[in-house]
Amino acid sequence: MPPATFTPATRAWFDAAFPAGPTPVQRRAWQAIGRGENALAIAPTGSGKTLAAFLSAIDRLCRPSEEGEQRGVRVLYISPLKALGADVERNLRRPLAGIAEAAEEMGEPAATIAVGTRTGDTTPAERRRLRTHPPDILITTPESLYLMLTSAVRETLRSVETVIVDEIHSFAGDKRGTHLALSLERLDDLLPRPAQRIGLSATVRPPHRGARPSGPARGGPTWPGPPVDGAAARCGAATGPCAPPWPPVPTVPRVPGAPPPA
Repeated sequence: MPPATFTPATRAWFDAAFPAGPTPVQRRAWQAIGRGENALAIAPTGSGKTLAAFLSAIDRLCRPSEEGEQRGVRVLYISPLKALGADVERNLRRPLAGIAEAAEEMGEPAATIAVGTRTGDTTPAERRRLRTHPPDILITTPESLYLMLTSAVRETLRSVETVIVDEIHSFAGDKRGTHLALSLERLDDLLPRPAQRIGLSATVRPPHRGARPSGPARGGPTWPGPPVDGAAARCGAATGPCAPPWPPVPTVPRVPGAPPPA
């Protein structure tokens, strides 16, 4: 069953939708995410790792907002492909609708959670709407994130709490990955505290290749915890979390003229 820390409506929806219970990677991901750690979830396609990342974030959004809480994007999902982002948006509708229905059946207020997409195909009218009425969950690409951070729309990102980076292996070791790592640092500079980062991959090997976009680089700290591997034997551990000494995450140079850390 899902973590006891999830709201009753979230647990009820998950139990009804998945009678067999969570997969190993979901259980381990929720443990790391629940501790507030950054996480890199590695498991085959179809293992439920994307749902694990989103369900934790959705559950937070379902909780009553604090008085005076800033309105803006709270969950940022970054996909290397526009088509993948569109699939995720469709797949998000199921848990959002299901949790809302479960809450109503329990007599609890159902949270209204808005989802938006910002890519190169987004129309000017839709971009203006995203700026004036930012969604709770924003699906985007690395390139669009960069453009948002260099425009006035970055103000809608000051409330981001969770960053989910999908297909992280596609960024590892190339210029696009370095570009994304820099954008994530610029994003953290906007926030009162760094966002929790969750990386997802089916194939990244060795696991620490995904650490740079997933782990914080400010000040050069080490990877904050072992990757959540859905097949621990691949990492040389028959049981339990993989725990080799991951190398430090390189410090990302600050862009000339960029504002100092908050």
